[in-house]
Amino acid sequence: MTDRKAELAENLAGVEERIAAACAAAGRPREEVTLIVVTKTYPASDVRILHGLGVRHVAENRDQDAAPKAAACADLDLTWHFVGQLQTNKVRSVVGYADVVQSVDRLKLVSSLSAAAERAGRELGCLIQVALDAEAGARGDRGGVSPEGVEELAAALDEAPGLRLAGLMTVAPLVGEYAGRQRAAFDRLMDLSTVLRTTRPTANMVSAGMSADLEAAIAAGATHVRVGTAVLGVRPKLG
Repeated sequence: MTDRKAELAENLAGVEERIAAACAAAGRPREEVTLIVVTKTYPASDVRILHGLGVRHVAENRDQDAAPKAAACADLDLTWHFVGQLQTNKVRSVVGYADVVQSVDRLKLVSSLSAAAERAGRELGCLIQVALDAEAGARGDRGGVSPEGVEELAAALDEAPGLRLAGLMTVAPLVGEYAGRQRAAFDRLMDLSTVLRTTRPTANMVSAGMSADLEAAIAAGATHVRVGTAVLGVRPKLG
């Protein structure tokens, strides 16, 4: 076993223990929570190692990094999630490899994704990114629509060819009433998910929680956690 494979295996085992313990504490089956490893800034070789260790869901946030990495790993049975703020000029590229876009936060993006998915003959899962630090009608500092804007986007996704509304995503806010209150933020997201599922029962994916706060997300009911640093290590600074 190479040093890097041993390192990733140890880190992955540690994260798995945390997820299992959080599920047990919440009285949830471990199978209810899917681990997505955020591989941004790390090479395709790490993705291959992770696949060999059993990882099947990976995430990226920059198309210029993700597109070549996905191409280099096209032979692997992976589900690729795009989790970053997505500009419409990158949509066509992202639709080429992403299975799920977790950062849908405006109507223009819905129409662009739909057109690209139709051209590519693909169905793309979409999560509405909710910004719990945003005022009504505004977007959050790190992308996302305010809670009041969820229904409008959900209705647009319902009617968008090539797209499937899969659920909701959030990032714990750094400012506003939920700053430093991750569990409260994730509980709020679950409330929004409950409302969404009353009319759209298949939109049951709830993506919340990262390396530092995955336990709070699982306690609240998240179905997917996005973990990078705890698996891959501290990221190199981008130049």
